[in-house]
Amino acid sequence: MYFAALLARTEDGWEASDTELDDVETLSDLADLAREASPDEDTVLVLIEQEDGWFGVVRVDGEEDPRIYVSDAAAAARSSYGEILLTDELLGRDPGDDVPDLDALDLDGTEDGEPDDEDADGGPSAASGESVPHGPVGDAQVLEDLGVSEKELRSMTQDAVSEIAEALGASEVLETVR
Repeated sequence: MYFAALLARTEDGWEASDTELDDVETLSDLADLAREASPDEDTVLVLIEQEDGWFGVVRVDGEEDPRIYVSDAAAAARSSYGEILLTDELLGRDPGDDVPDLDALDLDGTEDGEPDDEDADGGPSAASGESVPHGPVGDAQVLEDLGVSEKELRSMTQDAVSEIAEALGASEVLETVR
């Protein structure tokens, strides 16, 4: 179960709207969705939370590139919504790193669908190029100027979206869309 909301900062305070991410396929799509929530190019936060798993914050300030924080990259990687946030740049990979280099593949008979030793243990395949870290990734200072320190953000777990909204003074407006 996941929850996603947009918090747009206006001159009158924060405005919240529930958002459906079914049509969002890329980070660009998500940033465009956020920009539509604030015609005045104010700050918009996209808050995504997967129950008991992870949470993510995407901050869009006008036409600037989105700033992203994900509480647990490995957990988010198992979610279609998390995959939207886990860009190559965020994970410190060059685009295309997930495509195996054919010259580097160890063709030991496992290409016929037989798992190699690492696959059998549930670990990543040596050829998969997967390198998603356990734990937080991204800009932990994404909310610093809004009153949520890096330390506070990193310590949030279960109900992070509500904790963030409370720290921003937007808990009442968030509850209207929850």
